[in-house]
Amino acid sequence: MKIAVIGGGAAGFMAAITAKETNPKASVTIFEKTDKVLAKVKVSGGGRCNVTNATFSISQLIKSYPRGGRELKKSFNHFFTTDTVNWFENRGVTLKTESDNRMFPSSNSSQTIVDLLLNTAENLAIRLSYKSKINAITASENRINLSINGETLIFDKVIIASGGSPKESGLDWLKKLGYEIVSPVPSLFTFNMPKNPITELMGLSVPNVITSIKGSKLRQTGPLLITHWGMSGPAILKLSAWGAQDLAKQNYNFSVQVNWLSINEEELRSQFSNMTSSRKQMYKHNPLEIPKRLWHFMLNKLEIAEYQIWNELSKKNKNRLINMLLNDEFEVKGKTTFKEEFVSCGGIDLSEINMQTMESKRHQGIYFAGELLNIDGVTGGFNFQAAWTTGYLAGKNSAL
Repeated sequence: MKIAVIGGGAAGFMAAITAKETNPKASVTIFEKTDKVLAKVKVSGGGRCNVTNATFSISQLIKSYPRGGRELKKSFNHFFTTDTVNWFENRGVTLKTESDNRMFPSSNSSQTIVDLLLNTAENLAIRLSYKSKINAITASENRINLSINGETLIFDKVIIASGGSPKESGLDWLKKLGYEIVSPVPSLFTFNMPKNPITELMGLSVPNVITSIKGSKLRQTGPLLITHWGMSGPAILKLSAWGAQDLAKQNYNFSVQVNWLSINEEELRSQFSNMTSSRKQMYKHNPLEIPKRLWHFMLNKLEIAEYQIWNELSKKNKNRLINMLLNDEFEVKGKTTFKEEFVSCGGIDLSEINMQTMESKRHQGIYFAGELLNIDGVTGGFNFQAAWTTGYLAGKNSAL
């Protein structure tokens, strides 16, 4: 049996390794269009590789996928987070769980994951073909022809794990085969706020905020990071993932609201009744759970004097401060990719695929895996988990 895997990323390697381990007699080749494999694995998680997430309930896990969660439920019944942990640990790579449930290799280095995948593929005699761009794919009875760099090669099975495409035109070769494509748009991006004074606080992190998109029901919680171009951190990245399609329609010009304290107005007014009886200066005495730099920034923005005493604060300024703490509003004009971790929503429509085997419903012997599918997760290891799961299922079922 000859199996071709298109794409040398996380899903492609998982598919190739699983296919070869399932059927050791099969000839398996990974075709990578660039001169590097596993590039995204290498840079992910700040160079540490966020392998998966320590969510060990399928019903909980699927809530972290803005698109594809319901369909992935079928796939997760066959290969889940627990299987991912076991898969790596059985091959000598232990994983550790951080306080936010993200799981990393104990070595704290993505190179550990890259080396494991490369070495395993080599030991299994999986061929790696670099700079091999697929120009066309044609399926006939019991065989699939791939046109690669002007040469036609024949395979029994083909696994397509070619990654996400920033533009729909990048998927034209699959459209020609008749596949339904959901137009791709970026997911997981940070918010640009050009010339906004808040960027003076770059590097500052607020541990727990509520973010929302004005005029929509989109709302997320978590840490927020102020950067030199605007805002990032899980509370922003999750918002970008769930709002990916809506925000693209708005051409990334919208307003984001931030509740810096993650409490409601009633709670804050109750806290204020104690604070406003104090004779202390507001700049020196900040009883709220926000960083000192942010507190001073807010008082400056509201033009509250440096010597202002708490119990002499006017009713108007008190209301303005409460509103800023709970409903601070920022104009967003554009986005920036989160680190080098490009994630897109859109791709092959999941109705085209048997999610238990990852085989195409249109063409027997063609399988799909990874980010090429209309599946995307929020930040935290969920996108890699989808890659391992779909790659495993495509590899196993193609080799049977």
